[in-house]
Parts: sequence; C-alpha cells; structure tokens
Amino acid sequence: MRHIEISLRAQTREPVLEELDSKAIDYTVVPTDDGEYAVLVSFTLPTNAVETVLDDLRDAGLDEEDHTVVVTADTIISRQFGALKRRYASEILGDERLGRHELSVESNSLISTIPIYVTMTLLSAVVATAGLLLDSAAVVVGSMVIAPLIGPALAASVGTVLNENDLFWNGLKYQALGVIVAIVSAAAFAWVARSMVLVPPGIDIVEIDEVSERLLPDLLSLFVALGAGIAGVLSLATGISAALVGVMIAAALIPPAAAAGIAIAWGTPNAAVGSIILVFVNLLAINITGLLTLWVMGYRPHVWGETGVAREQVRRHIIVFSVAILVLSTFLIGVTWASYEHTTLESIRL
Repeated sequence: MRHIEISLRAQTREPVLEELDSKAIDYTVVPTDDGEYAVLVSFTLPTNAVETVLDDLRDAGLDEEDHTVVVTADTIISRQFGALKRRYASEILGDERLGRHELSVESNSLISTIPIYVTMTLLSAVVATAGLLLDSAAVVVGSMVIAPLIGPALAASVGTVLNENDLFWNGLKYQALGVIVAIVSAAAFAWVARSMVLVPPGIDIVEIDEVSERLLPDLLSLFVALGAGIAGVLSLATGISAALVGVMIAAALIPPAAAAGIAIAWGTPNAAVGSIILVFVNLLAINITGLLTLWVMGYRPHVWGETGVAREQVRRHIIVFSVAILVLSTFLIGVTWASYEHTTLESIRL
C-alpha cells in the first residue's frame, strides 16, 4: 500500500479533486500557508493502483509544478479502502506491482557509489577466487552474497523500457566496470596466491572441479542467467527484497570471472576464453530477459508520446543482445556437444 501526498497549486486543485471524487478515492485536504501551493491533499492507494491513478490525475492537470510524494503505508483501517483495493485486484500481480516512478527510483537506489561498488566487486571476486582454488562451493556461494551486481543489470533494463537514457547508460557503465574489476582482481589475487605458494606447487587448475566447470561451461549455464534476469525484475517490480535474487545474478557472473582470472594468473589465457565468454553471455542474457519481463508486465515511459521510442529501443536492444548471445553461445554449444560425445564414448566402453 502507498500513501500519496500532493501539494497542489490553485489552478490544479479543483481538477485533481474532481478526478479523485470520480474514482471514489477517500482523501483529505489541508490548506497551506505556502504561497506557491494552495492545499495539501493526501490519500492511500493499493500499490498497483498508484501508476494508473497518477496517470489519470496527470491527464486532469497534475504536473511536475505540483509536489507529489509517495511513501509506503503499513496499515490502513478503512472500509472504503477495502472496496478500492478490490477494484484494482484484477490488475497484473494483484496489489504488488510498483508504479513506473517507484520502479525507476528503486532500480537507481540499487546502484551504489563507484568506490563502494568497486570495493564490493573486488572483495567478491577475491573471495570467489579463493573458493575456487580451495574447491569450496560454500566459499564461492559466500562471494555471491556480497556482489553488488544486481543494481546495474536491472537499471539498464528499466532505463531502456522507461526511455530514461541516463539510467540505461549508468547501468551499462557499471556492468562493464564490474566485469573488468572482477576479472582483473581475480587474476591479481590468483597470481599472488600462486607466487606465495598459497596453493600446492604444480597444481593443475583444470583438475579442480570448481574451476574446471567454469573454464569449460556448457549450454545449461546460460539458463542460470535467463532465470536470474526474470527473477531480478520480478523482485524489483513487486518491491520484494532483491538480496536473494542478487545472489542468483552474481552466481552467473562472479565465479566465471574468477575462473578467468585464475586461468590468466596460471599463464593459460586460452583456458580463460570459455569463462570470459560465459560471463558476457550471462550478462547479455540477464539484460535481455529483464527487458522482456518489464515490457510484458506493461511498463512504459512516463510520457505516452515516448512509448514508440521506448518500443524501438527495446526491439533494437533485444535484437543486438540476441545476435550477440547466439554468436557467443556457439562456444557453449560446442562444449556441450563435446561433453555429450565424451559421455557417450565412456558409456560404450563400459
């Protein structure tokens, strides 16, 4: 549920109140002493009704010269609100879907400042690298918990769908920065670990299970990223904590980036190719499923005239991402086929 407070100018007071009356929305009006605003009107709505009602109020005359605040309401005791909630119960996702304004704010809030983002990504990559070298799945999972990668991935998708270019480019910039930091820091830490003999001398990294499965990933790895993209958007759009979903997104990116760093530190850059390809395939898959999920959920730009522009951007990004995924996935398909042939030969021998 959301509580809305709007400071209205004199010229928008009557049109807005008439619109609220026509929707049978219970509201209160308080005169203000502010010379710019005439009254403060407040009312409460089901979460999924906020976007629809604010759009209708905007059509009635509300604009950015008025001051609108939307906050979370924990408890509402009102018979009329119950009827209002039932009226919007048929909307997608019931009473859970956030409005576009909240979606934009929430996605932006998931992006930390660059120093914090770089530090957390570096720590996550170092912990993941240690976990891979120790062949410890528990440590690798722990590295995913602290990875701050969910924000940029979702921000890029939201920015595209809502035609907010600053949000899109910010998300894209952070994603590129995160991948570079993860691979470089993993390579640096792995090199230090090898140089200081923190791992057994002469160890073959391909024989470490946690490393080898990321150096030669198969096509099934792609579905982790596809699921992560959908889950990430659903968690964001419904206001559910994104912490657990963030772990899933990190699972698609941090371990393969760490495996690439290990391969580079061991002087076998060719072995790092598979992991690097997996990182970029997963990154593209998260973005494309995020775009599609948001569009299917009905999110559109704030200005209706920009819907066509946003639709074209979504279509263009989906085409570019899809082509890139298909090209890069040929490697994953090859690995999957080789694994299938190897398993078949082993079963014949037995």
